[in-house]
Amino acid sequence: MLCNLSIISVALFTLAGVCLDLRLGEARRWHPLVGFGAMAIWIEKKLNGGRFPLLSGAVAWMLALLPAVLLAYAGLKWSGEHSAWLNAGFHVSLLYFALGLRSLRDHVLPIQQALQDNNLNRARTLTGRIVSRDTSAAGNAELAKAGVESLLENGNDAVFGTIFWFVVAGGSGALLFRLANTLDAMWGYKTTRYLRFGKLAAHFDDAMNWLPARLTALSYALLGNTLQALNCWRTQAPLWPSPNAGPVMAAGAGALNLALGQAATYEGAVENRPALGMGQPATAQDIGRAWQLILHSTMLWLTVLVTMAVIFQLRRLHA
Repeated sequence: MLCNLSIISVALFTLAGVCLDLRLGEARRWHPLVGFGAMAIWIEKKLNGGRFPLLSGAVAWMLALLPAVLLAYAGLKWSGEHSAWLNAGFHVSLLYFALGLRSLRDHVLPIQQALQDNNLNRARTLTGRIVSRDTSAAGNAELAKAGVESLLENGNDAVFGTIFWFVVAGGSGALLFRLANTLDAMWGYKTTRYLRFGKLAAHFDDAMNWLPARLTALSYALLGNTLQALNCWRTQAPLWPSPNAGPVMAAGAGALNLALGQAATYEGAVENRPALGMGQPATAQDIGRAWQLILHSTMLWLTVLVTMAVIFQLRRLHA
Protein backbone atom coordinates (compact mmCIF):
# COMPACT_ATOMS: atom_id res chain seq x y z
CA MET A 1 0.00 0.00 0.00
CA LEU A 2 1.50 3.33 -1.04
CA CYS A 3 0.73 6.96 -0.29
CA ASN A 4 1.10 6.34 3.48
CA LEU A 5 -2.47 5.03 3.68
CA SER A 6 -3.39 2.36 6.19
CA ILE A 7 -5.33 -0.65 4.94
CA ILE A 8 -8.42 0.50 6.84
CA SER A 9 -8.19 3.91 5.15
CA VAL A 10 -7.83 2.29 1.74
CA ALA A 11 -10.87 0.11 2.38
CA LEU A 12 -13.01 3.03 3.56
CA PHE A 13 -11.87 5.31 0.73
CA THR A 14 -12.58 2.59 -1.86
CA LEU A 15 -16.02 1.96 -0.42
CA ALA A 16 -16.74 5.69 -0.43
CA GLY A 17 -15.56 6.11 -4.03
CA VAL A 18 -17.69 3.23 -5.31
CA CYS A 19 -20.76 4.46 -3.41
CA LEU A 20 -20.22 7.96 -4.78
CA ASP A 21 -19.96 6.62 -8.31
CA LEU A 22 -23.13 4.55 -7.95
CA ARG A 23 -25.01 7.47 -6.45
CA LEU A 24 -23.88 10.30 -8.74
CA GLY A 25 -22.75 8.53 -11.89
CA GLU A 26 -20.57 10.16 -14.49
CA ALA A 27 -20.08 13.91 -14.21
CA ARG A 28 -22.22 15.49 -16.93
CA ARG A 29 -20.05 18.58 -17.35
CA TRP A 30 -16.34 19.23 -16.95
CA HIS A 31 -15.46 15.56 -16.56
CA PRO A 32 -11.65 15.32 -16.19
CA LEU A 33 -11.40 12.28 -18.48
CA VAL A 34 -13.28 14.10 -21.23
CA GLY A 35 -10.90 17.04 -20.94
CA PHE A 36 -7.95 14.67 -20.94
CA GLY A 37 -9.26 12.99 -24.09
CA ALA A 38 -9.56 16.34 -25.86
CA MET A 39 -6.00 17.21 -24.87
CA ALA A 40 -4.77 13.81 -26.10
CA ILE A 41 -6.42 14.41 -29.48
CA TRP A 42 -4.65 17.77 -29.76
CA ILE A 43 -1.27 16.30 -28.81
CA GLU A 44 -1.66 13.43 -31.27
CA LYS A 45 -2.50 15.78 -34.13
CA LYS A 46 0.57 17.88 -33.38
CA LEU A 47 3.08 15.05 -32.98
CA ASN A 48 1.88 12.14 -35.10
CA GLY A 49 2.95 11.91 -38.71
CA GLY A 50 6.70 12.59 -38.50
CA ARG A 51 9.67 10.46 -39.52
CA PHE A 52 10.02 8.82 -36.11
CA PRO A 53 6.51 7.73 -35.02
CA LEU A 54 7.76 5.47 -32.23
CA LEU A 55 9.72 8.30 -30.61
CA SER A 56 7.03 10.92 -31.19
CA GLY A 57 4.43 8.53 -29.74
CA ALA A 58 6.52 8.07 -26.61
CA VAL A 59 6.95 11.84 -26.23
CA ALA A 60 3.21 12.38 -26.79
CA TRP A 61 2.39 9.70 -24.20
CA MET A 62 4.61 11.36 -21.60
CA LEU A 63 3.28 14.86 -22.35
CA ALA A 64 -0.30 13.67 -21.98
CA LEU A 65 0.09 11.39 -18.97
CA LEU A 66 2.87 12.52 -16.66
CA PRO A 67 1.83 16.12 -15.86
CA ALA A 68 -1.66 15.06 -14.72
CA VAL A 69 -0.40 12.18 -12.58
CA LEU A 70 2.43 14.21 -11.04
CA LEU A 71 0.04 17.06 -10.26
CA ALA A 72 -2.36 14.63 -8.59
CA TYR A 73 0.49 13.08 -6.59
CA ALA A 74 1.71 16.52 -5.49
CA GLY A 75 -1.83 17.48 -4.45
CA LEU A 76 -2.21 14.30 -2.42
CA LYS A 77 1.16 14.81 -0.76
CA TRP A 78 0.37 18.44 0.11
CA SER A 79 -3.11 17.64 1.44
CA GLY A 80 -1.73 14.75 3.49
CA GLU A 81 0.69 17.15 5.22
CA HIS A 82 -2.04 19.69 6.05
CA SER A 83 -5.36 17.92 6.64
CA ALA A 84 -6.36 14.28 6.96
CA TRP A 85 -9.91 15.13 5.87
CA LEU A 86 -8.74 17.06 2.81
CA ASN A 87 -6.43 14.21 1.89
CA ALA A 88 -9.26 11.70 2.25
CA GLY A 89 -11.53 13.83 0.08
CA PHE A 90 -8.84 14.14 -2.58
CA HIS A 91 -8.28 10.36 -2.72
CA VAL A 92 -12.00 9.59 -2.88
CA SER A 93 -12.59 12.27 -5.54
CA LEU A 94 -9.84 10.86 -7.76
CA LEU A 95 -11.31 7.37 -7.43
CA TYR A 96 -14.80 8.67 -8.18
CA PHE A 97 -13.69 10.44 -11.36
CA ALA A 98 -11.68 7.38 -12.48
CA LEU A 99 -14.45 4.83 -11.89
CA GLY A 100 -17.03 3.96 -14.52
CA LEU A 101 -19.32 1.45 -12.78
CA ARG A 102 -22.52 3.51 -12.93
CA SER A 103 -21.52 4.75 -16.39
CA LEU A 104 -21.44 1.16 -17.70
CA ARG A 105 -24.96 0.61 -16.47
CA ASP A 106 -26.20 3.91 -17.90
CA HIS A 107 -24.76 3.10 -21.34
CA VAL A 108 -25.82 -0.54 -21.73
CA LEU A 109 -29.16 -0.99 -19.99
CA PRO A 110 -30.87 1.39 -22.46
CA ILE A 111 -29.66 -0.98 -25.21
CA GLN A 112 -31.41 -3.85 -23.46
CA GLN A 113 -34.58 -1.77 -23.14
CA ALA A 114 -34.48 -0.76 -26.80
CA LEU A 115 -34.11 -4.39 -27.87
CA GLN A 116 -36.96 -5.47 -25.62
CA ASP A 117 -39.10 -2.68 -27.12
CA ASN A 118 -38.18 -3.91 -30.64
CA ASN A 119 -36.70 -0.47 -31.35
CA LEU A 120 -33.85 -1.73 -33.51
CA ASN A 121 -32.76 1.67 -34.80
CA ARG A 122 -32.33 3.04 -31.29
CA ALA A 123 -30.52 -0.10 -30.18
CA ARG A 124 -28.12 0.24 -33.13
CA THR A 125 -27.44 3.89 -32.32
CA LEU A 126 -26.85 3.24 -28.61
CA THR A 127 -24.61 0.24 -29.27
CA GLY A 128 -22.61 2.18 -31.86
CA ARG A 129 -21.69 4.69 -29.15
CA ILE A 130 -19.88 2.11 -27.01
CA VAL A 131 -18.28 -0.26 -29.54
CA SER A 132 -15.99 0.20 -32.54
CA ARG A 133 -17.74 -2.39 -34.69
CA ASP A 134 -20.26 -1.43 -37.37
CA THR A 135 -23.81 -1.60 -35.98
CA SER A 136 -25.70 0.06 -38.85
CA ALA A 137 -27.10 -3.23 -40.13
CA ALA A 138 -26.80 -5.33 -36.95
CA GLY A 139 -29.69 -7.48 -35.81
CA ASN A 140 -30.93 -8.17 -32.29
CA ALA A 141 -28.49 -11.03 -31.64
CA GLU A 142 -25.46 -9.04 -32.85
CA LEU A 143 -26.42 -6.03 -30.74
CA ALA A 144 -27.00 -8.11 -27.63
CA LYS A 145 -23.65 -9.84 -28.13
CA ALA A 146 -21.88 -6.52 -28.63
CA GLY A 147 -23.45 -5.10 -25.46
CA VAL A 148 -22.46 -8.09 -23.33
CA GLU A 149 -18.91 -8.20 -24.72
CA SER A 150 -18.44 -4.48 -24.12
CA LEU A 151 -19.69 -4.83 -20.55
CA LEU A 152 -17.42 -7.74 -19.70
CA GLU A 153 -14.29 -6.12 -21.14
CA ASN A 154 -14.98 -2.68 -19.70
CA GLY A 155 -15.75 -4.16 -16.32
CA ASN A 156 -11.99 -4.55 -16.03
CA ASP A 157 -11.00 -1.31 -17.77
CA ALA A 158 -13.50 1.00 -16.07
CA VAL A 159 -13.97 -0.69 -12.69
CA PHE A 160 -11.69 -3.44 -11.44
CA GLY A 161 -8.40 -2.17 -12.83
CA THR A 162 -9.16 1.23 -11.31
CA ILE A 163 -9.98 -0.27 -7.91
CA PHE A 164 -6.87 -2.47 -8.03
CA TRP A 165 -4.52 0.44 -8.67
CA PHE A 166 -6.29 2.59 -6.09
CA VAL A 167 -5.62 -0.11 -3.49
CA VAL A 168 -1.99 -0.33 -4.60
CA ALA A 169 -1.19 3.37 -5.03
CA GLY A 170 -4.11 5.51 -3.85
CA GLY A 171 -5.75 8.22 -5.91
CA SER A 172 -2.73 8.85 -8.12
CA GLY A 173 -2.58 5.12 -8.95
CA ALA A 174 -6.24 5.06 -9.98
CA LEU A 175 -5.71 8.17 -12.12
CA LEU A 176 -2.59 6.74 -13.75
CA PHE A 177 -4.45 3.58 -14.69
CA ARG A 178 -7.47 5.31 -16.22
CA LEU A 179 -5.39 7.83 -18.16
CA ALA A 180 -3.15 5.05 -19.49
CA ASN A 181 -6.26 3.07 -20.42
CA THR A 182 -7.73 6.11 -22.16
CA LEU A 183 -4.58 6.65 -24.23
CA ASP A 184 -4.57 2.98 -25.22
CA ALA A 185 -8.22 3.27 -26.28
CA MET A 186 -7.36 6.32 -28.40
CA TRP A 187 -3.92 5.41 -29.77
CA GLY A 188 -3.60 1.64 -29.35
CA TYR A 189 -4.96 0.62 -32.75
CA LYS A 190 -2.95 -1.55 -35.15
CA THR A 191 -3.53 0.78 -38.09
CA THR A 192 -1.06 2.61 -40.28
CA ARG A 193 -1.60 5.82 -38.32
CA TYR A 194 -1.25 4.34 -34.83
CA LEU A 195 0.74 1.10 -35.08
CA ARG A 196 4.07 2.65 -34.08
CA PHE A 197 2.86 5.94 -32.62
CA GLY A 198 0.64 4.16 -30.09
CA LYS A 199 3.00 1.29 -29.26
CA LEU A 200 4.07 2.65 -25.85
CA ALA A 201 0.48 3.47 -24.91
CA ALA A 202 -0.64 -0.04 -25.83
CA HIS A 203 2.20 -1.88 -24.07
CA PHE A 204 2.01 0.23 -20.91
CA ASP A 205 -1.73 -0.39 -20.65
CA ASP A 206 -1.16 -4.12 -21.17
CA ALA A 207 1.37 -4.14 -18.32
CA MET A 208 -0.88 -2.25 -15.91
CA ASN A 209 -3.83 -4.47 -16.80
CA TRP A 210 -2.12 -7.86 -16.57
CA LEU A 211 -2.91 -8.68 -12.94
CA PRO A 212 -6.24 -6.78 -12.63
CA ALA A 213 -7.54 -8.55 -15.74
CA ARG A 214 -6.84 -11.96 -14.26
CA LEU A 215 -8.40 -11.01 -10.93
CA THR A 216 -11.43 -9.79 -12.88
CA ALA A 217 -11.63 -13.07 -14.79
CA LEU A 218 -11.39 -14.99 -11.52
CA SER A 219 -14.16 -12.86 -10.00
CA TYR A 220 -16.44 -13.53 -12.97
CA ALA A 221 -15.72 -17.25 -12.68
CA LEU A 222 -16.43 -17.41 -8.94
CA LEU A 223 -19.81 -15.71 -9.34
CA GLY A 224 -21.06 -17.72 -12.33
CA ASN A 225 -20.53 -21.16 -13.85
CA THR A 226 -17.12 -21.53 -12.25
CA LEU A 227 -15.75 -24.67 -13.89
CA GLN A 228 -16.93 -23.67 -17.35
CA ALA A 229 -15.56 -20.13 -16.93
CA LEU A 230 -12.15 -21.44 -15.86
CA ASN A 231 -12.08 -23.90 -18.77
CA CYS A 232 -13.00 -21.16 -21.28
CA TRP A 233 -10.31 -18.93 -19.78
CA ARG A 234 -7.72 -21.70 -20.14
CA THR A 235 -8.61 -22.78 -23.67
CA GLN A 236 -9.99 -19.66 -25.37
CA ALA A 237 -8.09 -16.72 -23.90
CA PRO A 238 -4.75 -17.63 -25.58
CA LEU A 239 -6.47 -17.39 -28.99
CA TRP A 240 -7.71 -13.84 -28.38
CA PRO A 241 -5.46 -11.07 -29.77
CA SER A 242 -5.48 -9.04 -26.54
CA PRO A 243 -3.55 -10.62 -23.64
CA ASN A 244 -5.91 -9.09 -21.08
CA ALA A 245 -9.28 -8.90 -22.83
CA GLY A 246 -9.02 -12.61 -23.64
CA PRO A 247 -9.12 -13.92 -20.04
CA VAL A 248 -11.74 -11.36 -18.97
CA MET A 249 -14.16 -11.99 -21.84
CA ALA A 250 -13.66 -15.76 -22.03
CA ALA A 251 -14.21 -16.20 -18.29
CA GLY A 252 -17.15 -13.80 -18.29
CA ALA A 253 -18.85 -15.52 -21.22
CA GLY A 254 -18.30 -18.94 -19.65
CA ALA A 255 -19.62 -17.74 -16.31
CA LEU A 256 -22.81 -16.50 -17.97
CA ASN A 257 -23.24 -19.66 -20.10
CA LEU A 258 -23.10 -17.57 -23.27
CA ALA A 259 -21.47 -18.13 -26.66
CA LEU A 260 -19.82 -14.86 -27.65
CA GLY A 261 -17.01 -13.78 -29.99
CA GLN A 262 -16.79 -15.07 -33.58
CA ALA A 263 -18.16 -12.93 -36.42
CA ALA A 264 -18.37 -9.13 -36.07
CA THR A 265 -18.44 -6.36 -38.68
CA TYR A 266 -15.76 -3.66 -38.70
CA GLU A 267 -15.77 -0.91 -41.37
CA GLY A 268 -18.04 -2.97 -43.62
CA ALA A 269 -15.94 -6.15 -43.45
CA VAL A 270 -16.83 -9.24 -41.43
CA GLU A 271 -14.05 -10.26 -39.06
CA ASN A 272 -14.06 -13.83 -37.74
CA ARG A 273 -12.76 -13.69 -34.20
CA PRO A 274 -12.10 -16.57 -31.78
CA ALA A 275 -15.03 -18.03 -29.86
CA LEU A 276 -15.71 -16.90 -26.31
CA GLY A 277 -17.61 -18.89 -23.72
CA MET A 278 -20.06 -21.77 -24.17
CA GLY A 279 -23.82 -21.98 -24.21
CA GLN A 280 -26.58 -19.97 -25.86
CA PRO A 281 -26.20 -16.84 -28.02
CA ALA A 282 -26.73 -13.59 -26.15
CA THR A 283 -30.19 -12.04 -25.94
CA ALA A 284 -31.35 -8.66 -24.65
CA GLN A 285 -31.82 -9.90 -21.08
CA ASP A 286 -28.23 -11.14 -21.01
CA ILE A 287 -27.06 -7.52 -21.07
CA GLY A 288 -28.68 -7.10 -17.67
CA ARG A 289 -27.15 -10.38 -16.49
CA ALA A 290 -23.69 -9.17 -17.51
CA TRP A 291 -24.20 -5.90 -15.63
CA GLN A 292 -25.28 -7.87 -12.53
CA LEU A 293 -22.12 -9.98 -12.80
CA ILE A 294 -20.00 -6.83 -12.78
CA LEU A 295 -21.96 -5.32 -9.89
CA HIS A 296 -21.71 -8.51 -7.82
CA SER A 297 -17.99 -8.79 -8.61
CA THR A 298 -17.56 -5.23 -7.34
CA MET A 299 -19.36 -6.17 -4.12
CA LEU A 300 -17.07 -9.20 -3.82
CA TRP A 301 -13.96 -7.03 -4.15
CA LEU A 302 -15.27 -4.58 -1.56
CA THR A 303 -16.18 -7.39 0.83
CA VAL A 304 -12.72 -8.94 0.56
CA LEU A 305 -11.02 -5.58 1.00
CA VAL A 306 -13.10 -4.54 4.03
CA THR A 307 -12.70 -8.00 5.59
CA MET A 308 -8.92 -7.84 5.16
CA ALA A 309 -8.88 -4.37 6.73
CA VAL A 310 -10.92 -5.49 9.74
CA ILE A 311 -8.79 -8.60 10.28
CA PHE A 312 -5.59 -6.56 10.02
CA GLN A 313 -6.93 -3.97 12.48
CA LEU A 314 -8.03 -6.62 14.97
CA ARG A 315 -4.64 -8.31 14.81
CA ARG A 316 -2.96 -4.98 15.49
CA LEU A 317 -5.18 -4.35 18.49
CA HIS A 318 -4.39 -7.77 19.96
CA ALA A 319 -0.68 -7.67 19.16
